[in-house]
Amino acid sequence: MEIGIDSFAAILPDPTTGKRPSATDRMADLIGEVEVADRAGLDVFGIGEHHRAEFLDSAPAIILAAAAARTSRIRLTSAVTVLSAADPVRVFQEFATLDLISGGRAEIVAGRGSFGEAFPLFGLDPRNYDDLFAEKLDLFLKLGEATEITWDGRFRPALAGQGVFPRPHQPRLPIWLGVGGTPESFARAGMLGLPLMVAIIGGTFERFRPLVDLYRETGLSAGHSPDALAVGVHAMGFVGETDTAARDAFFPGWAHLTATIGRERGWARPTRRQFDALADPEGAFLIGDPATVAAKMLHASDALGGVSRITFQMSTAALETAAMKRSIELLGAEVAPIVRAARQ
Repeated sequence: MEIGIDSFAAILPDPTTGKRPSATDRMADLIGEVEVADRAGLDVFGIGEHHRAEFLDSAPAIILAAAAARTSRIRLTSAVTVLSAADPVRVFQEFATLDLISGGRAEIVAGRGSFGEAFPLFGLDPRNYDDLFAEKLDLFLKLGEATEITWDGRFRPALAGQGVFPRPHQPRLPIWLGVGGTPESFARAGMLGLPLMVAIIGGTFERFRPLVDLYRETGLSAGHSPDALAVGVHAMGFVGETDTAARDAFFPGWAHLTATIGRERGWARPTRRQFDALADPEGAFLIGDPATVAAKMLHASDALGGVSRITFQMSTAALETAAMKRSIELLGAEVAPIVRAARQ
């Protein structure tokens, strides 16, 4: 099982003072976190894409390129690229360039995104939410197959044999499909034979088993090899010296961000009781001491019929840099060996 970190480059107020770090300082800290993950032996670091004041990740390929220059082995991916609101040609060029800079360590997780700000920002009609994604994913996949593309669609000017450069270092740029909770998204990933990255940010892991089964069944029916139908999980996670310390560290930032987004969507204000339920053994938060977190990761894999990758969304913790880096170190030094030994 591959183990990694995902970050949305959240810029949150200090839970004690209420003061926000500068954007420059937060970005420097984020690159430092990728360096720590690389040294700790983790497999992958992902940067999300948002176009909101709470996050600094509107240009993930640039952040990943900066990280590539400061790391040597960790794989670098988006988490996710909002392909519906982007030009697939430009995205391909950016990640092919990242692949060259990193010496073949780039990946992309393509998704529709869970926020709507990108659509009006780039002059797109949100009513075309799914059609935009389906068309642009089709083009993006074709870009990986050939240098010169002939293609026509509704939402982007046609391509008539133009070459798309540069080409990546890897023979084929790895593409995962990021999904939330709609059956259609799981079935689409299976039909295309793409590895699946499931965002599980609440509830239980078991709740997603029927959808993962649908993905695997659809993929096999479409003629894809079981080996191609990899499943990854993106979940809230944080490792502390004790279960209590980890929960206390993560809760303030999670509560702040959840309340901010919840006001826009009509959610009730989050409570510590709700948070603790999600961090309990039955919940989907991978939060606790190393033994607790390792056990929950193994449980998540069993609940979903086996997973190939788990990435921790840590950036909603409103913590000083030292505490965040310590959590990453614990994940690499203490959690990963337990999980890998159990899955050998």
